[in-house]
Amino acid sequence: MDKLRLKRCGRKQPIYRIVAIDVRSRSEGRDLRKVSFYDLIKNQTYSNVPAILYFFEKSAQPTGTVHDISKKAEIFKELRVNYTN
Repeated sequence: MDKLRLKRCGRKQPIYRIVAIDVRSRSEGRDLRKVSFYDLIKNQTYSNVPAILYFFEKSAQPTGTVHDISKKAEIFKELRVNYTN
């Protein structure tokens, strides 16, 4: 089973990647794919929406923080549009 979770990549400024990762691997382990970036200082999200939708369709579960970030970025609206068509 896969999860979408945050992975820190900034040293001085906290910048996070949202990655798809296997549940059994450690949190800073090897990820399957990088699907988004989240800049905490600027409060901006740079998303690869087709990749995120692909992992949601494969029943990947987002963590709580990733769920909140995706909700702010309106990714779930894209998911509903794809299911209705």
